[in-house]
Amino acid sequence: MAGVYIHVPFCKTRCAYCSFYSTTSEELKDGYVEALCREMAGRQRQAVATVYLGGGTPSQLGVNRLQRILSAVRAHFAVAADAEITVEVNPDDVTAELAEGLAEAGVNRVSMGVQSFVDEELLTVGRRHTAEEACRAVGLLHGEGFSNLSIDLMYGLPGQTLESFARSIDEALNLPVAHVSSYALSVEPGTLLHSRLRQGTFRETGEREMLEMYNLLRKRLKEAHFEHYEISNFALNGYASRHNSSYWDGTSYLGLGPGAHGYDGQRTRRANLPDLKAYIAAADDVPHQLEVLGDDELYDEIVFTRLRTTRGLRLAEVPADRRDYLLRMAAPHVAAGRLSLTDDVLRLTPAALFISDGVMADLMAE
Repeated sequence: MAGVYIHVPFCKTRCAYCSFYSTTSEELKDGYVEALCREMAGRQRQAVATVYLGGGTPSQLGVNRLQRILSAVRAHFAVAADAEITVEVNPDDVTAELAEGLAEAGVNRVSMGVQSFVDEELLTVGRRHTAEEACRAVGLLHGEGFSNLSIDLMYGLPGQTLESFARSIDEALNLPVAHVSSYALSVEPGTLLHSRLRQGTFRETGEREMLEMYNLLRKRLKEAHFEHYEISNFALNGYASRHNSSYWDGTSYLGLGPGAHGYDGQRTRRANLPDLKAYIAAADDVPHQLEVLGDDELYDEIVFTRLRTTRGLRLAEVPADRRDYLLRMAAPHVAAGRLSLTDDVLRLTPAALFISDGVMADLMAE
């Protein structure tokens, strides 16, 4: 069964670190929903196990538009009765009406971008909510019956310290959340933080400080019985994200909306162009590009996605003619304790999680 990812390219304001495709335009929302429904109608009908509305800020669409989108998903795809249906929200968008409307639409998982529970840090990166508003939003959703709640936290934010990050972790664990995603701040070209960095008004957090924050995160969440099931993701038993896990195990998924990506589960990736006006104007097939993975790209894809998870990389998943190469390139890391090889499964060790990109790069095709 496939997954469906829907990119909602609307934000009220732009965060200082964000490089995802989005717009602050209000007048294009209805046209976007119309175009999205047309795209669904023109795509191949599939059996669907997960649906994920990401962005951007899906909660900026409001209850009626979100309900219409999810009704169209069910009309055009064979959505499983037990499908995981996730909607991303911002804390300041969450009202009793939104929480009730999401539940009525069949949403059973909500992912909230909190990033920090320290108001000064939130202001520095342009977040629109306060720590108190984030706690209130979680309470509203939980009160509406949402038990599968996820929040995002970031580390390495401007002015953030190990102590202030600990406060955010502790605040998150005091809330009824079942999943935490946590990402290191990455300063991307074209963002406000990138401009500040070039102007010398912002200093990036040092690697040693970042590592301390990451290790603290892992320690606190482990003590709270969260499983560290993927490099950046932690969940209570039974609450790992089924949709995100499909990205890492090679499951096919459709990407709908401008800027959305999809994968057929074999060799073909599709990327809708990040152009909202062109997307709305398209009468039939929306503007997109296709990429067919060659043997090297497919091998690299398997290595990079599987090693991100605690399940690891089963040697049987690697093309037979690449296994000797993989084992040869992995040997120094196994000897150094950065990789383990047990029962023909290669895994990152805890010592390598923070430097995983470098380890995996060493295993890539030459």
